[in-house]
Amino acid sequence: MSQSTRRRFVLSGSLACMALSVSEAEIAWSQGLPPTPACGDHGEPTVRQGEGPFFKPRSPERADLREPGLKGRPMELTGFVLTRGCRPVAGALVDLWHADGSGVYDNAGFRLRGHQFTDSSGRFRFSTVMPGNYEGRTRHFHVKVQPAGGRVLTTQLYFPDEPNNRRDGLFRRELLMKVEKAEDSLAGRFDFVLDIT
Repeated sequence: MSQSTRRRFVLSGSLACMALSVSEAEIAWSQGLPPTPACGDHGEPTVRQGEGPFFKPRSPERADLREPGLKGRPMELTGFVLTRGCRPVAGALVDLWHADGSGVYDNAGFRLRGHQFTDSSGRFRFSTVMPGNYEGRTRHFHVKVQPAGGRVLTTQLYFPDEPNNRRDGLFRRELLMKVEKAEDSLAGRFDFVLDIT
């Protein structure tokens, strides 16, 4: 084995180990949170809610919604898209948009807007920031979920223990995320259950 070939072999092995470590850490991070709505024989599909006035079609395909100069507490939102029978929905579109840390939506561009497709296990992951409150609303995410060729689920996700939850007429307990603190960031989890078998 030549010196350069040996170097490439060692480097690729190191990179594979690093990727495995990151993957294991990500799995541990998301598994620390109990799943949200339960699927199963008696499970109801995720509650629908309106998209609100700030939806923009054609968001960029990306998992990281943060941009340079963006302020706000970092947050990871993870979960699964499942059928009522608890089967993962691979290739489902998950479109996320929300206000910034000050409660302002970007209506000119696509800051804090993006979509991705679930993996073969029905899993999705977004890196973003915690949204701020704005007049009349509590903290929330807007989401559209669509299985390939299927009906779109439009809904909103809410944060637990928010004082404004009680005052927001749109708030639904069934749409609460599981949220855990990790130093200066947050980890949120929500599993979408689609009305398909």
